[in-house]
Parts: sequence; structure tokens; C-alpha cells
Amino acid sequence: MDATGLRVALFSGNYNYVRDGANQALNRLVGYLLRQGAAVRVYSPTTDTPAFEPAGDLVSAPSFAVPGRREYRVPYRMSGEVRRDLAAFRPNVVHVSSPDPLGHRAVSWARSNNLPAIASVHTRFETYPRYYGLAFLEPLLESVLRRFYRRCDAIVAPSESMAQLLREQRMNYDIGIWTRGIDRDIFNPGRRDMEWRRALGIADDKPVIGFIGRLVMEKGLDVFSDTIDQLGTRQVPHKVLVVGEGPAREWFQSRLPHAVFTGFQKGPDLGRAVASMDMLFNPSVTETFGNVTLEAMACGLPTVAARATGSESLVTEGITGRLIRPGAIQDFADALQLYCQQPDARAAAGTAAQARAERNGWDQVNQALVDTYVRVIRQRAHGMAPRSSPVP
Repeated sequence: MDATGLRVALFSGNYNYVRDGANQALNRLVGYLLRQGAAVRVYSPTTDTPAFEPAGDLVSAPSFAVPGRREYRVPYRMSGEVRRDLAAFRPNVVHVSSPDPLGHRAVSWARSNNLPAIASVHTRFETYPRYYGLAFLEPLLESVLRRFYRRCDAIVAPSESMAQLLREQRMNYDIGIWTRGIDRDIFNPGRRDMEWRRALGIADDKPVIGFIGRLVMEKGLDVFSDTIDQLGTRQVPHKVLVVGEGPAREWFQSRLPHAVFTGFQKGPDLGRAVASMDMLFNPSVTETFGNVTLEAMACGLPTVAARATGSESLVTEGITGRLIRPGAIQDFADALQLYCQQPDARAAAGTAAQARAERNGWDQVNQALVDTYVRVIRQRAHGMAPRSSPVP
């Protein structure tokens, strides 16, 4: 079987109503599948004001708004309409991208119909409680996730470091890689625009420290702002450029009163913003891959990042950037200070980062997932089902 024989039912907790790296990767996957001749049906919550048009056919799943974070929605059941649509579509593989109630129902539906189910891991959900003073819940949440992922035929992670963590957490026997690609037409050093920087009030000789992403606390905004405070105390010349939007923007702006906030950017405008930075600072530990890190690397920027699952597979310590112990404010500040004060070191790391980013093309990485679909379909046809017993 090749891609033309695939009939993929994709379940997502957020396919297009809020833009983030995970759902953009899913939309690129669907676009690739359709171009290869596969049939795809997407089941996800929908809103009247989606962030972007979806790739492929999208079926709305019943959902409710997350309390305190109403921009996100939880699909809480598989409705009769969704079940009828599934039956009519007749998928031969089910792909779930979020361990929400709908994802659980989708895996159950696949098992009852003797179909293989694959789960893609996009976020380290088990780490979220620590940002809300509930770190004691992490072991319980990890146990819930383990039960979900073990019911799948295979799971795919966006990086080898994340895959290794999933193995250590005993999430599944079959753990593969579905990494992320980069659009080199948008993300490249040629997008750098000094006139745009000047229009934002940034002097040519000021090293620009960039933040890219949704402005939510779990992105490490507290660590970022504490580190910038430390640079100020040391009187290190710099300018902070924040690209993104989110519910914590007001808090972040109050902590970084001298920073430039561009709001949300996309496409060529995002490429210009990233390339016009001098370094990326990414203190988050919640990402499983770190799309923004790869985008910055493609633009020739060094990255100072937390030593976490997402960044470890991209950043080579001391070569393309720096990997720092999570939360180590003084060490983060040391790394940023070096790149601010030593242009040659910054340029060398940026050149190495751009070379590393050249490995990631979207068609190549999406074809790897197609190969996984085909493999699990073949295995199920030969009678191999998920092993739900504990992984040794």
C-alpha cells in the first residue's frame, strides 16, 4: 500500500481555531496526504472565528470552552453525527493528536472496529500543572496519559529526545519520530530587515533578544523576564523583541516595559521578524519539539534554550546555541550576555544553526508518518494489536 490507499480519520483538539505550531503541523500533514492521493477526514472543535482556513474536510465535534482559557475548547464526546460520518468515511487508520475525551473515544472506536490507531505527541501536558501551583498532580496526569497511549498501536514524537522520554515513561512499545519541517522561503537570513527594526525604535547596534510564541505562562515567561532583569542589572546593552499574542500579554508587558511587542505575525511578516532578531531566547520546557527554535535557526540565529525535550534535539550545546538548566536565571543571563557582547560568537553559532536547520523539509518528515501509517495497517492485517500491559 502507498499513500493513495490511505483513508485517515484525524482527531484534533485544536485543528484551526487557535493558531499554534501543533495544528499548523497537522494542517501541513493533511495537505501533503491529499496531494499524495490519500483520503482524509478531520474531526475537531470549531468556532465562528477560526484562526485560519483548514486543510481538508473538517467535521465539527461537540466541545466546551476551557475555564479561564476560553480561547481553547475541549471536545468532550463523539456525537452521533461524528459516528455516522466516520462510518460513511470508512477509514483504515485513526490518528489522534490530543489525549482529550474525544481522543479517548476515537481510540475506543478504532479498537471496536479493529482499526489501527496512531497518536502524535505535541505537548508535554504532564508539565502544565507546575505553572499553576499544582505540581503534585503530575504523576497522576502521567498515569492517565500512559493509559491512553498504551491503547494505541503506535505513537510518534517530534524529536528523538521526546521519544526517549516517552520510552522512559513507558508510554508505548512502538514509539517513532514525526519531526517538523521548515518553510525555507519564509525563514531564511535574507528576510532580515534593518529598516523594519528602525521603525520599531531599535538601534542598529543593539543586539536583539527575541521571544516567539503564544504569551502564556507555561512558555516560561517568568524565567524570560527574570533573566532580562538580570541583564539590566549587569548593564548589558540589548533590546527585547516579543512576537506573539496571548492572555498573559499584559503581565509580560508589565514585566518588560522596555521591550517591543509586535503582536501576532505570520507568513513572510513572521519570517522578517525572526530574521531581524539577533538571538532567540526560549526558556520553555513544555514543547515536545520547538517549531520556533527551528525557524530561528533557519534564519541564522543562535538559540539560548532550556535543556528540555524539544530543544535538546535541535540545539547543539556550544555550537548552534546554548542549553541551560531549566530555571537557572544566572546561567541563562551568562549565555545571553556572551552573544550580546561577542558578535563573532553570535555569528558563528548562527551559521551553524542555519546549516542544522537545512535537514528539515516538510515533505520528507510527512512521508515518514505516511510510512508509519502503512506499517501499522499492515501489522493489524497480520493480527498484531496494541499491547496494553506494562512496558518493562
